[in-house]
Amino acid sequence: MQFGFLLEQVVNGLVLGGYYLLISLGLSLIFSVGGVVNLAHGAFYALGAYLSLEITRYLGFGAAVVVSPIAVAMLGILFERYILRRFYSADPILSLLVTFGLAMVAEQAIRIIWGASPLPASIPPAFRGSVIVGEFLFSRYRVMLLAVVAAVLLGVWLLLHKTSFGRVVRAGIQRPDMVAALGIRLQPYMTAIVMLGVGMAAMGGAFFAPITIVHPAMGSEIITVAFVVVVIGGLGSFWGVVIAALLVGVVRGITIHFVPAAGEASVYVLMFVVLLVRPRGLLGERIEKFE
Repeated sequence: MQFGFLLEQVVNGLVLGGYYLLISLGLSLIFSVGGVVNLAHGAFYALGAYLSLEITRYLGFGAAVVVSPIAVAMLGILFERYILRRFYSADPILSLLVTFGLAMVAEQAIRIIWGASPLPASIPPAFRGSVIVGEFLFSRYRVMLLAVVAAVLLGVWLLLHKTSFGRVVRAGIQRPDMVAALGIRLQPYMTAIVMLGVGMAAMGGAFFAPITIVHPAMGSEIITVAFVVVVIGGLGSFWGVVIAALLVGVVRGITIHFVPAAGEASVYVLMFVVLLVRPRGLLGERIEKFE
């Protein structure tokens, strides 16, 4: 019974970690390639959740979790073209200030359009109920979420490590000067990375809306934890962010169950311990500034 109970808490933590991963991985890629601190990333996550609720009313949940991330990814093109592109060679503090302001504008726009009160989101009927394996009981919807996060993770890894696009992106993270010397422009790749990053954030909002609270400040709440995950994992490291997201999710999930008041603090204690031992994060790499 004790083992089954512990296993249940670990799986709950993995679901929470997958939630963080969809947001943190895109955030890490945008910073690693472009050198910009995107504090508006949480706003795209919130927008994905709200759009999914609207689309679900007319087309159903299945269409919502597909259309919502695509729509937000298209919006990412405008975001990269007219805002981020101006700050690739500038001091990172400038991009931080601009995206912080954009995040505040986005939050207030959500309040104007959808109201300040939380909106309800329900689990689709097909995924209600539980999966029972022996004495282990777990939500069917959460099992589906784990499968979705695993599929997205595999897809992003294949894109970055098994395609020519990924080779250029990884080279741009480590040696942008060499990429430029070869006559390759990183600009189009950066646009694609922003689309991918904000699209994953919106996907997180769409899929996790039924088990979280959909409200205007949800983007501001998640962005802090997302940055903690990126810092723990290490800038420029794909697997570092993956491990950090799952680790943060498990640690926070178990802590919340046993000591609810310490759930938030456990994340920052974990970051402190990791940075004390590994100042660059778990798998952090040396990164040259994007040029």
